[in-house]
Amino acid sequence: MNAFTATPASSTSTQAATPLVRFDDVGKVFHVDGQPFEALRGFDLSIEEGELIAIVGASGCGKSTLLRLLVGLDGDYSGSIHIDGQLVTGIGSERGIVFQEHRLFPWLSVEQNIALGLINDKLSEGDRARKVHEFVQLVGLSGFESAYPHQLSGGMAQRVAIARGLVASPRLLLLDEPFGALDALTRQQLQDELLVIRARSGVTVLLVTHDAEEATYLADRVVVLEPRPGRIKAVVDVDLPHPRLRSAAALHSVRAQVLHHITGLDQPPAPAGRQVEGLRPEFIAL
Repeated sequence: MNAFTATPASSTSTQAATPLVRFDDVGKVFHVDGQPFEALRGFDLSIEEGELIAIVGASGCGKSTLLRLLVGLDGDYSGSIHIDGQLVTGIGSERGIVFQEHRLFPWLSVEQNIALGLINDKLSEGDRARKVHEFVQLVGLSGFESAYPHQLSGGMAQRVAIARGLVASPRLLLLDEPFGALDALTRQQLQDELLVIRARSGVTVLLVTHDAEEATYLADRVVVLEPRPGRIKAVVDVDLPHPRLRSAAALHSVRAQVLHHITGLDQPPAPAGRQVEGLRPEFIAL
């Protein structure tokens, strides 16, 4: 099976009816200096196959905690998390994750770092090499297969991390502020690359970000969390086709809604007006 072939959503009626991911009344409590700290409360969310969901909110609202629970790194929580109807009980190959720091091994080359994503796959050396090569091409790093992390720019290193998260062909890719440490131009380039990868692979994406503009540009739905404890304040649908124009008025309108929910203002921000001076009346078309 080709790594970029998505599982048909309509193969059975059961698959069509069951969301890929379902959070049911999820709560999480940490203990800090012997005192309980409630990080999440009553989190309910379903994610359909092929969706790109962005989670935004103030620092400390539990965004990254949700990813850790979903990827299976932390099993100490209340409620339940299901993937394809099966309870999450630990890590699994159907989930890949990319962090804000690329976390590449400095003594391994680009190819070797990506191949770590296949460590649990029983593949021949030839099949492993072909798959790694396929994903090197996918993230636009052909020619850098033998390069080491210190020889890469920040954006290139993050591409390696994304390839490592995708090489095992997971159905769900979790992204924890993957572009937050990059400059604005590189961030926009990698956002567009992510959309291309998603279109080619059919992977479902759950993105954690603090950037409302990034969330609305990429996502099908934006989930806004309220902090302490983290809980859903609003879910904003981004019903705009891809590719999206970053300067489009419709996209700015959705971003204003998201910012309104994040900031807690009583009214959504009104579009800023521009005053035009010195315009003669005969030049105005009625």
